[in-house]
Amino acid sequence: MVGCAMLFAACGGGGSSTAPAPVANGALVVSDCTIAAGASTCQATIHWSATGVAPRVLLAGTTVSTLMAGATVVAVGVERQTVGLFDGAQLLEEKSVGGACAAASAWDESRCLAFATRTIERASTPFVEGGLAITLEVVVYRPLGNGPFPLAIFHHGSTGNGDDPSLFRLTYTNESIARFFAERGWMVAFPQRRGRGASDGLYDEGFTPDRARYSCLQAPAAAGIERALADTDAALDWLRTRAEVDAARVVSAGFSRGGLLAAVHAARRPTAIRGVVNFVGGWLGEGCIDAVAVNRGSFVAAAAFPGAIAWLYGENDPFYSVAHTGANYDAFRAAGGQGTLSVYRRAAGLSGHLIINDPALWSSELDAYVRGLAN
Repeated sequence: MVGCAMLFAACGGGGSSTAPAPVANGALVVSDCTIAAGASTCQATIHWSATGVAPRVLLAGTTVSTLMAGATVVAVGVERQTVGLFDGAQLLEEKSVGGACAAASAWDESRCLAFATRTIERASTPFVEGGLAITLEVVVYRPLGNGPFPLAIFHHGSTGNGDDPSLFRLTYTNESIARFFAERGWMVAFPQRRGRGASDGLYDEGFTPDRARYSCLQAPAAAGIERALADTDAALDWLRTRAEVDAARVVSAGFSRGGLLAAVHAARRPTAIRGVVNFVGGWLGEGCIDAVAVNRGSFVAAAAFPGAIAWLYGENDPFYSVAHTGANYDAFRAAGGQGTLSVYRRAAGLSGHLIINDPALWSSELDAYVRGLAN
């Protein structure tokens, strides 16, 4: 018997029989949702899986499940709420979930309210590529009420360095801009130039010969500007023929490359454009060898526009410093251009190139400018 006992002990038959404690871990996936106009909440989804002895899923401190794995749908508003996956008191993973108002609507402290009707349309152009007629995608925000409406055409910028073709097919709009103008009774149109968004044609606004990225040289940049101006012209002509547009009141506006385009285009079509809003405009970033020649030369050309141009820029802009912009503005004024340069400061750490996303900075000044166009 002794030998048998010794054998069991040697083979692991003796000692403690307690199983090791399970290792707790988990994964949490949340999906935000869109709040429809007129609604205050939307249905977000939470997925999770966990190992442990006492899993819990909490939304804003309230337990929604104690299952090891699963999914649940929860009603959320625009205020983001914390989702936590726990094993007992141990936090395994934490994320946040929330809703966002649908396009052309905005939160009014209790629900999302529509400020415009949003449609996606196709603008005809005179261009043909590969034997096919080219049309441009135009996202339109029509204000509530009856037209005809004054029109703000807003031109998009570049895609950073131009080295990621997947970005070419992203349609650009800006809800802050759309809301600002629509709430003041203006229709807002966001045309996508050739090869951008869902527009037809080749995107060709100043690339290196191998199309690996945007060129920093003056010749291809100038050719790119001319191609973009042709698209801008086609969009303007198409929009001015629409019955809901008051063709006598048109503002040309834009962001980054679009800001420069808006200014130069207005100088070429002064009888069709009443005002210009230039958000952080420029064509080549300061790191480019020909940035001064291209940017400054374009704004000197824009000085031929007989009206005032609103220049809205930001500190801490990685593409256009205040010094670079100030020199461009001085050259514009010296060439006879009219307008004002305003420089804003965003919160610490935020890029000044994106002041467009902080309407609290510029709304008051831009409101005064737009009101002045009615006189």
